[in-house]
Amino acid sequence: QLVWNLHFTSFTLFSCITVNVYVKVFTNSPFLVCMDLARSREEVIDPTYLWIGPDGKNLEGQMYVNLTETGKLMVMGFKASMSGAYTCTLSHKIIETTTQEERVVFEAYKFMVYAYREADHAYHVFVRFTTRECELAANGQFFEELKKILNNIISDLTCHIIESSYKCHSIKRPKQGLLHELFVSFQVNPFAPGWEEVCHQVPYDCEDATNMRVQEARERIGEFFNKQTYALKHEFQTVPTIHYVDNSFSVTHIDSCRPGFGKNDITHKNCASCCVVCEPGTYSPNNEVTCQICTRPRVKKYGARSC
Repeated sequence: QLVWNLHFTSFTLFSCITVNVYVKVFTNSPFLVCMDLARSREEVIDPTYLWIGPDGKNLEGQMYVNLTETGKLMVMGFKASMSGAYTCTLSHKIIETTTQEERVVFEAYKFMVYAYREADHAYHVFVRFTTRECELAANGQFFEELKKILNNIISDLTCHIIESSYKCHSIKRPKQGLLHELFVSFQVNPFAPGWEEVCHQVPYDCEDATNMRVQEARERIGEFFNKQTYALKHEFQTVPTIHYVDNSFSVTHIDSCRPGFGKNDITHKNCASCCVVCEPGTYSPNNEVTCQICTRPRVKKYGARSC
């Protein structure tokens, strides 16, 4: 664990490994402890602690930190711009029992602290409908009406249907003649007009609320298609020309990140599902899930949305 040692007549300096810490935006960080586990189990004589933030300044007395007398640091109301290296130098004395000679020891601890957000969820839905023929003019009308119905079901959740499409295919099944089916796909998205106003009603950040809303929308749409199966079996004497194919409803979970954040399960393997703030030299201008590398790395801040 010790990387290098420097010995002087009365001083010893140790350098320790770096620890990655992930803090959800607008929350308080966990306490960062200015000693390792082994040192915490030992007696420490005359300890002093010096915490330096990412900007190179002493953190003592800063309004946004909670710094205890035992050297523990909490960063409060964490923002993307607060990300970076937090280093602590612990100095303490070792006293020889026989000679009472005092030796001062310095130990450095480094924490790379990253802001993160929960990923924004959306759902890609695939469903099929039987139709009489692929050239039927009613196919397009049916598709447009279906979108209206689904949007009405979820509009109060400030969710909407996007990236919708359909295609007609001819199907040959064993022991059946040639059938025609509409393959319909669409995305259930939580960012319908008005979503930002709803977010402002939620303290701090609203990913949790947004994700709950889109999950509710997905469940409502699933229930809608389940009811189609029941209606076909119990409510229609004559089967409609275009009707739902039983058990064809399927859903795929899609994640996206806010601008300035991205996923990297190699660099941030301990927070692989998180949208972690883009590091200096990288940026994310949109809702993709990765931070892009700047071709000319002028960006020196965390959370950049452009180069």
